[in-house]
Amino acid sequence: MPIIINLDVMLAKRKVSLTELSLKVDITLSNLSILKTGKAKAIRLETLEAICKALDCQPGDILEYIP
Repeated sequence: MPIIINLDVMLAKRKVSLTELSLKVDITLSNLSILKTGKAKAIRLETLEAICKALDCQPGDILEYIP
């Protein structure tokens, strides 16, 4: 898939664990894990907004297009 999810990179940059993010954005750990591993087929804009707010980043920091 040409869309890459760099959630693991942002978590490392912000020194936040997946569990901490899960608690901050009120998303299950399993759903965040699916995003982190790149196995997600879709992401809700509400979810992306919550993650960006919690990690103080932009959507482009998390999503990347590689043709």
